[in-house]
Amino acid sequence: MKDLPWMVAGAALLLLITFGAFHFRQEETRTDRLAAKARRVAAAERLRSALTAASEAEKSALLTLTDQDSQTYADQARAASAEAESARGELVDLLRENESQEAKEEKELLEQFSRAFGEFKRLEGELLPLAVKNSNVKAYGLAYGPAAEAVGEMDAGVSRLATKSASLPNAENVMLLALDARTAALRIEALLAPHIAEETDAKMDEIEKVMAEQDRVARSDIDRLAAMPALRADTDLETISSSYARFSEVRVRILALSRENTNVRSVAIALGQKRKVMLLCQGALDALQQAIQAEAVPGMDYGRFGRPPKIP
Repeated sequence: MKDLPWMVAGAALLLLITFGAFHFRQEETRTDRLAAKARRVAAAERLRSALTAASEAEKSALLTLTDQDSQTYADQARAASAEAESARGELVDLLRENESQEAKEEKELLEQFSRAFGEFKRLEGELLPLAVKNSNVKAYGLAYGPAAEAVGEMDAGVSRLATKSASLPNAENVMLLALDARTAALRIEALLAPHIAEETDAKMDEIEKVMAEQDRVARSDIDRLAAMPALRADTDLETISSSYARFSEVRVRILALSRENTNVRSVAIALGQKRKVMLLCQGALDALQQAIQAEAVPGMDYGRFGRPPKIP
């Protein structure tokens, strides 16, 4: 009986120590889960930021008109995609060892995102190499620059030739041939822009067929003018001939660039497949972030937004 108070005190002390250890372990577990959740939240936000940056840089690469700027934005898009992949890999690692029901749902959502992001990167691999070539932009530059200048010089030569040949016995024939050659050149020039903007090879073939017919007309008219004795060594006829030859050379370059169609093709990918895949990525990522935020932590109930919707 003398030892009873000591025994009671010892039992109470042991109970207190046990309770303290249990409470400490609970606090430690809560702290660990909060830290793990915070890491997942940070990784998901890093993933979202990188995905948005990749998309914006990609758009800039499409809209920029110079090769250097397009290449700069394309490099930024690739770097942002690599950052997104790094954040995605971090999320995979953070969820790998968690066997809770909530973690399983998060893994499923992350897998849905990963599939969509894989398609995102595949399309990026097609789109960016096209965007930096700017073949259609270069074709437009030639069409409204050197090609238009050559046709303008030809037109001026035709006007001068028609005016001064009015006194010739065959003035009417000279004027008809000169004006016909000019009309053919103008028709070819008018078809350059539709060719550059065209998406399909079949339609391009049709446009080029019309161009070829008009080219034969223009060359035939110029040759017939050159065969007239009264126009031998005529400077304006030489201007007409050399200007049309220069226009024809530029036209060949324009058609080659137009056939590459890199701007048209890249924009078609961006507005079609890429846009749909981006929406899938964002939807899956939204659901994943909501699931992480809604994850319960023992003793805490803040930050819960309900269960995220399933992504089909």
